Amino acid sequence: MSSNPNGDEQRSRLRTRDPERAREAILKAALVEFGAHGFAGARTAAIAERAGLSTQLITHHFGGKQGVLDELRRKWKETGTTQTEPDQSFRDSVLAHMRAVSSNPDWSKLVLWHALEGTPGASERDDFTGRMGEIAARIAQRQESGELTERVEPEFIALLGYLLAFAPLSLPDHLRGLTGRSPLAPEYQEWAADQLTKLLAAPARRPDVE
Repeated sequence: MSSNPNGDEQRSRLRTRDPERAREAILKAALVEFGAHGFAGARTAAIAERAGLSTQLITHHFGGKQGVLDELRRKWKETGTTQTEPDQSFRDSVLAHMRAVSSNPDWSKLVLWHALEGTPGASERDDFTGRMGEIAARIAQRQESGELTERVEPEFIALLGYLLAFAPLSLPDHLRGLTGRSPLAPEYQEWAADQLTKLLAAPARRPDVE
């Protein structure tokens, strides 16, 4: 079977002249493979094939599959995909988080794979507990300002937000059967953010439930 001259030329260019493009191709391919098969199930050879590169190049740039995952985590944190603006309402912050999860399905599926596989995930990182604490602290500030009820602990409110955000990927049939909405549709996100806000709004600010 003859090789494709154009494809070989592109691979050679990525290997020798454009290492940054090679790294990005590996990361993009790895995210798809991790999302589809989990970290344990993803094969380095499959990542290389999807990226159009060699497995040796993955080793060269990242040291192996774990190094690729570590770099993906670093970039995800750096982008601040789920960060919200300081003046955003609770509803808008919930909506932003849900949109971030649904618009990055491969990464979100990898989060679920970590839970299913029991492999070291986000909780193994030194900064994870601290970041979760920051989220709970911001919710507590909303409670102190009178935006949210103080009858529910902030950690539980944060957990509810994560459950609603990941439900379209983890329980799509249940979501569709209960709500009649498409799991990844904006209509579900708007509805869920509205319902959670009505549930948790402080009594003086609780919106009328239609």
